[in-house]
Amino acid sequence: MDRRTLLRASVVGGAAAFSGSLWVGAATAAPAQPGTSPYGPLQPADAQGIQLPAGFTSRIVARSRQTVAGTSYTWHYAPDGGACFAAGAGWIYVSNSEINPGGGASALRFNADGSIASAYRILSNTRKNCAGGATPWGTWLSCEEVSRGYVYETYPQGGTAAVRRAALGRFKHEAAACDPDRQVIYMTEDESSGRFYRFRPTTWGDLSSGTLEVLVAGSATSGPVTWARVPDPDGSPRYTRYQVSGAKKFNGGEGCWYADGTCWFTTKGDNRVWAYDAVDQRIDLAYDDSLVSGSAPLTGVDNITGAGSGDLFVAEDGGNMEINIITPDEVVAPFLRITGQSSSEICGPAFSPDGTRFYFSSQRGTSGSSSGGITYEVRGPFRS
Repeated sequence: MDRRTLLRASVVGGAAAFSGSLWVGAATAAPAQPGTSPYGPLQPADAQGIQLPAGFTSRIVARSRQTVAGTSYTWHYAPDGGACFAAGAGWIYVSNSEINPGGGASALRFNADGSIASAYRILSNTRKNCAGGATPWGTWLSCEEVSRGYVYETYPQGGTAAVRRAALGRFKHEAAACDPDRQVIYMTEDESSGRFYRFRPTTWGDLSSGTLEVLVAGSATSGPVTWARVPDPDGSPRYTRYQVSGAKKFNGGEGCWYADGTCWFTTKGDNRVWAYDAVDQRIDLAYDDSLVSGSAPLTGVDNITGAGSGDLFVAEDGGNMEINIITPDEVVAPFLRITGQSSSEICGPAFSPDGTRFYFSSQRGTSGSSSGGITYEVRGPFRS
């Protein structure tokens, strides 16, 4: 597969994969192509309407407008981006709410045996919280997908009020990914002429101040890049994407994921997965549906996450409602498919801290409405 594939596999969520040093070899590789999934073919839909490989099972852990089992908390509308965090012997899954007004984010706390211990709100009264990203210090960056939107730093454990982080810029935020090696945060912008940004905090771990920069490059899909400071991060009087001459355009920035020297991000307008090599400061494609042989298995690219195996998991907004896997050995294949929910989209893929459980949501479920969201858990023999 092209550099793209290689790049993608450096997953941070649980782990390793390709290192930045492999980028150079990836730059001359062929595009990722459809093939046989390491997990095998999808089986008939289960009781939840999910097609999974043999050996995997699913369950519903929350539904919009309904009380989460074992708690008194009502799950939010339109569940979107999410992430998992360690919490004692258990873990927490956080999920944004992509409604406007209201927005915000909620959390599900799990016991060590996977039972739900509690559910609660961690962010309220914001606007159309789409994706975001986890920080190395255990907070969740919840991003507003509205014009001149903000990033909010939230606290998955609960009990601490969320903080608006204006220094990260005001634009139509989508996702964020932290790079602890260079101590920066990468961010995507959901505009047809969106840009790719990074934020350099004055002090790593403190997002109250710092420098917002935008990626500068030509129109090619690969090559070296530079970064330039955004003069007015508050988006006035000009939107941030128009402030720097030569800032590279990306068609509808979506998911963002960093691991081991590489940041992968997706663009829905052209069904691409991009890779930014932070070591050598260059970009390349990690996937492009127009460059595969035959029918592309992955379309409507959206949220992205990774596993300790080096596999990337890319969710579809539309398409045929799949999460596709992109493996380090250049295979793109469906990992799961949701049936009977063609008016929805898949959001918030994330692994539990030990990599044995996988969470995601169908934003509008079977109803096609934001009030019909469903959040799932999948268990099975994930590669480590």
